[in-house]
Amino acid sequence: MSIKGDTRSFRILIVEDNVDMAENIGDYLEAQGHVLDFAMDGIGGLHLALTQDYDVIVLDIMLPGMDGLTFSRKLRAEADNQTPILMLTARDTLADKLEGFGAGADDYLVKPFALEELAARLDSLVRRADNLVRLLLRVADLEVDMGKMAVQRAGYPIALNRAGLKILTILMQAHPNVVSRKELEHALWGDTPPGSDALRSHIYALRRAVDKPFKRPLIETVHGVGYRLVELDDISS
Repeated sequence: MSIKGDTRSFRILIVEDNVDMAENIGDYLEAQGHVLDFAMDGIGGLHLALTQDYDVIVLDIMLPGMDGLTFSRKLRAEADNQTPILMLTARDTLADKLEGFGAGADDYLVKPFALEELAARLDSLVRRADNLVRLLLRVADLEVDMGKMAVQRAGYPIALNRAGLKILTILMQAHPNVVSRKELEHALWGDTPPGSDALRSHIYALRRAVDKPFKRPLIETVHGVGYRLVELDDISS
């Protein structure tokens, strides 16, 4: 995603078999500076969604080859792809909408619709996805989901106590910079830290959980200063 002045430019996949509608949507969104790819059937659209990176997908439900509901289920369940999906449909019953959301759609627009509303909804979906991404901290193969307060490395879940999670979160947010011992102590205990051994003990426990089970350590001591996280490529073998 790029930003042109005050205009946010997205990469959008349009999966729509109605040529006139696809052209109308494309002309309008391209005029706003967005970059578009098109597919006229579900199978071709799914291939693009799996092999290219998009900010958002506009997906018709009634498609040849593979309908939009199947497309969405496969993208979510089989590929674990969370690109926001705006579904287009002529059906507007509550049951239809619930079926679309159940298949993994993020929003639902009933035909006919105003192009201005389509653009506004796409902008909202991308902004919402941006906020979710910011809740996921990642350094090398280590991840912290701030929403769920869950930690994993190389796909394996890691259990941390409250202090360990707080230290790790601070180190990840500061990456690649060094966090001083004083900063960590203040974050944990305010102005009355119990002593240097307490922080050292928490760092030791954090290393046992985050580094010991894996080949390469990520937590580095900067002697006389504090600690930081390093990328795997930065670690000498």
